[in-house]
Amino acid sequence: MCALPRSVRMVAWFTALVVLVGSIACNPGGGNGPNASVSLQGAGATFPNPLYQKWVSEYGKAHENIKIDYQSLGSGAGIKQLKEQTVDFGASDAPLKDDDVKTFSGEVVHIPTVLGAVVITYNLAGVTQPLRFSSDVIADIFLAKIKKWNDPRIAADNPGVTLPANDITVVHRSDSSGTSAVFTDYLSKVSPEWKEKVGAGVSPSWPTGIGGKGNEGVTGQVKNTPNTIGYVELAFAMQNKLPVAPVKNQGGNFVEPTIDTVTAAAASFAASTPEDLRVSITNATGAQVYPISSYTYILVYKDQKDAAKGKALVDFVWWGIHDGQSFAKDLHYAPLPADIAKRAEGKIKSITNGGTPLKS
Repeated sequence: MCALPRSVRMVAWFTALVVLVGSIACNPGGGNGPNASVSLQGAGATFPNPLYQKWVSEYGKAHENIKIDYQSLGSGAGIKQLKEQTVDFGASDAPLKDDDVKTFSGEVVHIPTVLGAVVITYNLAGVTQPLRFSSDVIADIFLAKIKKWNDPRIAADNPGVTLPANDITVVHRSDSSGTSAVFTDYLSKVSPEWKEKVGAGVSPSWPTGIGGKGNEGVTGQVKNTPNTIGYVELAFAMQNKLPVAPVKNQGGNFVEPTIDTVTAAAASFAASTPEDLRVSITNATGAQVYPISSYTYILVYKDQKDAAKGKALVDFVWWGIHDGQSFAKDLHYAPLPADIAKRAEGKIKSITNGGTPLKS
């Protein structure tokens, strides 16, 4: 057989080289190697979304082979997608209730990631100083019992402030929401009437108001609609330059939502936080506690079906509760207390693939 011309052989050799280099670039560790490209999909809570997007960006810079996408859809949607196993991790501000846990096909691990505050924000022309609200006043506004901005009870919380006689328009979440669960959990603790008539949950039957989807939607409604009042995670109010109300706590003090006052709320529950880390920290005791504070959680199946994905997931969450905490304060979240971070480590180490731990 005749040898191929040298020019043909050179073209064939060069083509093979290009294919090989491209393959290595796309998958530098080989199909099953430690550097193989892995994609993770998460969905859920809007509450921590500004921080989670920062985490995804920063982690991606240092781990180019790990592609993570987080969709801010609301806690209810994230829980539903995790249950249906269409995402690798879910996210919720409210931990799963015992009855909900039983509906999953496998054991779900709760990993607290940071702390945040659900804040009362409003749009009221002519009022320049932050309005203050007692817990019973907040409950009765959302129960539609207080209907005017110049109601004597709002005025009593805000001496010296000239309040307009305008009607109050309540803005609440329209979707299944962990932020709503935190807020209504708080209202159920401070108002027997709220507890009886509405209760706590991700999708309560609101007595009054207009809805917005996600923290983004409620923020937009309040920002663009005069005489409104709503509840959002602190970061959303701060990013949109909306006023944030000090709220009267159990100690009788009007307290602003800050890193320190949210951390104080977590500290007051440290001794009573259960082994599985599912805990509500609303209406905490203490002089300088902000009363509508909450952990937010990443939810994952304890036994991961895909070893490569499971390993990438535990490494990302481990980074989040360690290096990722450095981004929390700038985005108006409180980092995890040291003892809770240590306990969260244990939860991550409990995640396995077929019984084999994924984090040493």
